[in-house]
Amino acid sequence: MEELNQILIAAREDEDVRVLLLTGAGEKSFIAGADISELAVQTPVSGRDTALFGQSVLHRLETLGKPSIAAINGFALGGGCEMALACSMRLASKTAKLGQPK
Repeated sequence: MEELNQILIAAREDEDVRVLLLTGAGEKSFIAGADISELAVQTPVSGRDTALFGQSVLHRLETLGKPSIAAINGFALGGGCEMALACSMRLASKTAKLGQPK
């Protein structure tokens, strides 16, 4: 998320960037969601900070002022689904699976 945040900041200022395309590496997932083992060791304070930072990155993507396309090539779960929804447009492969945990 930190790397994506820096990319979004740079893309907003770069006049040569006219559109962003987000996709996963490989065919298994776009973004499979959070690493549950990482979340399990967070404190309430660090968990809140992590969530707020993630929300700020998604807000930056959503309000970038340039079109963004989510090319969904597999699982887009939890935060991955939210990332896709923050994009201007979503294109999904036949194997794409989107969802939110219950």
